[in-house]
Amino acid sequence: MAENRHERLGLTDKDVLEMYKTMLLARKIDERMWLLNRAGKIPFVISCQGQEAAQVGAAMALDREKDYVLPYYRDMGVVLWFGMTAKDLMLSGFAKAEDPNSGGRQMPGHFGSKKLRIVTGSSPVTTQVPHAVGIALAGKLDGKDLVTFTTFGEGSSNQGDFHEGVNFASVHKLPVIFMCENNKYAISVPISKQLACENVSDRAIGYGIKGVTVDGNDPLAVYEAVKEAADRGRRGEGPTLVETVSYRLTPHSSDDDDRAYRTREEVEEAKQKDSIYTFAQYLKEVGVLTDDSEKKLHEEIANIIDEATDYAENAPYADPEEALRHVYAE
Repeated sequence: MAENRHERLGLTDKDVLEMYKTMLLARKIDERMWLLNRAGKIPFVISCQGQEAAQVGAAMALDREKDYVLPYYRDMGVVLWFGMTAKDLMLSGFAKAEDPNSGGRQMPGHFGSKKLRIVTGSSPVTTQVPHAVGIALAGKLDGKDLVTFTTFGEGSSNQGDFHEGVNFASVHKLPVIFMCENNKYAISVPISKQLACENVSDRAIGYGIKGVTVDGNDPLAVYEAVKEAADRGRRGEGPTLVETVSYRLTPHSSDDDDRAYRTREEVEEAKQKDSIYTFAQYLKEVGVLTDDSEKKLHEEIANIIDEATDYAENAPYADPEEALRHVYAE
């Protein structure tokens, strides 16, 4: 039997099964959304495919009762772990009145839920980084034991918001985890044309904080790195920059044709390391998953997604007047 890595990290068999189930649910919701988009039923998809291990591994290392997450638009794995449902995400895809993120006002991937401690994201990239810093500062001033966790792509690590946010958090030793989900492409621009240093995490040294790069296809490695970062933040030792390296398996969005800037061979090669398969393989090697239980899990998730799709497709749209709510004083 293979080395049991998850027990060494304090995770039970049940924990890692939940980890895999959440990763698989994110993947299958995403796949369904592409089908709905191509069928002309939903207008837009921006994918998490290839990044589920990083998202779920990280989210599991946080405290859902105390911590705040400020996800970026691909973070379906993060928000599912923090309590969003397949139905919530489908309502968002169909832009229905019941969409908990925005009541159907926003495009998909703009997650937000006050009760689930998911802070609303914005369309300009990286704006969530200084917001995460602000929440951590407020928590520190109020004497609260909370950590804020924010994610962004490697392209975002070149934005002013990233550098200003990290610098402020570093100077004030704030409990923030900055997690760069490096998927090799900022839309069509490869990482070789984005930064001259080898790793995004190399940038941590300029701010006097810890920076670490981990395999984004390994949810246990990400869990360990983010857990250490959260512990460090809670002890008052300041922020951490975590970089997870994986690969974006889909085009940037449903409006993008990635054949213009990368080869099919490159994408196929990346699929060999897909965490949905490699983590399932690990779970089988340590005796947590069997072919039979895997098949049952796939069936269970297919049912959840069918139900969520039917519900969201038939749910009512918001009244046109709703577009003006929360815009003008009433």
